[in-house]
Amino acid sequence: MELDEIKRVRLAKLDNLKGEGINPYGGRFPLSGSIAETLRHFAEEKEVVLAGRLMASRSHGKVLFADIQDQTDKIQLFVKLDAVNPEVSAVVRNLDIGDIIGVQGTLFRTKTGQESVRVAGIHMLSKSLMSLPEKWHGLKDVEIRYRQRYVDLIVNKEVRELFLKRSRIITWIRSFLDNRGFLEVETPMLQPIVGGARGQPFKSRHNAYDMEVFLRIAPELYLKRLLVGGLERVYEINRNFRNEGISTRHNPEFTMLEVYQAYGNYEDMMRLTEDLISHLVQEIHGSYNVMYQGKEIDFTPPWERKSFAGVVQEKFGINPDDDASTMLRKLRNHHGPNIKMDKLTRSAVMKMVEDMLEEGQVVNPVFFTEYFTFLCPLAKTVPEKPALSQRFEVFIGGLEVGNAYSELNDPQEQRRRLLEDLEDDTEGGNRTLDEDFLNALEYAMPPAGGLGIGIDRLVMLLTDAASIRDVILFPLLKPQEDHELRKLD
Repeated sequence: MELDEIKRVRLAKLDNLKGEGINPYGGRFPLSGSIAETLRHFAEEKEVVLAGRLMASRSHGKVLFADIQDQTDKIQLFVKLDAVNPEVSAVVRNLDIGDIIGVQGTLFRTKTGQESVRVAGIHMLSKSLMSLPEKWHGLKDVEIRYRQRYVDLIVNKEVRELFLKRSRIITWIRSFLDNRGFLEVETPMLQPIVGGARGQPFKSRHNAYDMEVFLRIAPELYLKRLLVGGLERVYEINRNFRNEGISTRHNPEFTMLEVYQAYGNYEDMMRLTEDLISHLVQEIHGSYNVMYQGKEIDFTPPWERKSFAGVVQEKFGINPDDDASTMLRKLRNHHGPNIKMDKLTRSAVMKMVEDMLEEGQVVNPVFFTEYFTFLCPLAKTVPEKPALSQRFEVFIGGLEVGNAYSELNDPQEQRRRLLEDLEDDTEGGNRTLDEDFLNALEYAMPPAGGLGIGIDRLVMLLTDAASIRDVILFPLLKPQEDHELRKLD
């Protein structure tokens, strides 16, 4: 049956319900519990009041069997059609798969042992005018799944479970940090100056102030202001926005955890990262070993450490004091002459190197330390090695998941580094010097360690998701025509 015909039939049933004096879009419906709770505490002849979406329906003479599903589980309904009142009969005659209904009845087991509800009353709570995807095919088209996530959640149990797990992961992270004395804070998403990281921002305009504003690319500089203000352990689970390319690992809007600890350094952040993620893995999987995209990842601490400078020198022959032309030449010698760049800077070359490392064969967690200082304008340098910074990035399963510094707190050195970084800006000149941040540092910021963890990528690893879009409820997509949006299978 064509979609237009299906909708016509359903609209006719909608009119039938109204004609019978039944509101097809009911109101409050108090429940005795969720379906999962009902099944967990199942007792025959127990009276229950449940609600959910009708997912299956099959008639056998004067008996109707149906399945309803809520967020937690599904349960079978048993309706004796000749034993219900006229209103219930009218609802049953006009039911469609996808309708949301409420039921009253008693629990029992069928002859085959199926836990079921013997229905005494049915209430139409929301009439569905669109058909769900074919039972046997499901919703498989990835593009449609992302565009119509609401349908994806209805028909794909594993998708619902993934996002329930994501919520559990974030809740656990909050609890972990709260129990260690960290304070959750909120910093501005609309910022007058781009700062805290490199990246193309999204621009907007505040009409009342007649000023240009940017969606934040990172909360870092505001969180450091809080360290200056005396909040010694802070974290934010934040939304960041970068107006850049989209891939299986990048979405323009993404979720980060940022943590700052006064009187610590990047070694403390390394221990924190290892503790947080390894304990989280055990909480979610009950083991340190997790399968991700066909590879087993062993999260057992302690994790391996490698020198980024050492790997880059060994793999590409690049040194931290090489100029951009020398770096590019060495990279081409190793990787081939087809590497093209719009703007030749050392940072741009190293971004390509980092991307290549991310695509490498790193499976188990690895801390890469000793990053080139010119890549880390906000980090302290390694004592007696000024060309290298006190920074690490953690790679797991081929993904860069975390990044941490010993935070630079010398205001004069910070100004010099930021000015140098602006000269090396490859992001189109959107960034300017944040004088208020430098002013804050002049009031003295305690030595500190700072950490950022990509929540979306961490969820990918813990749910075996191949794409970042799989773990974001509503990823940004290109517009499509309305008729394409409604194509469900």
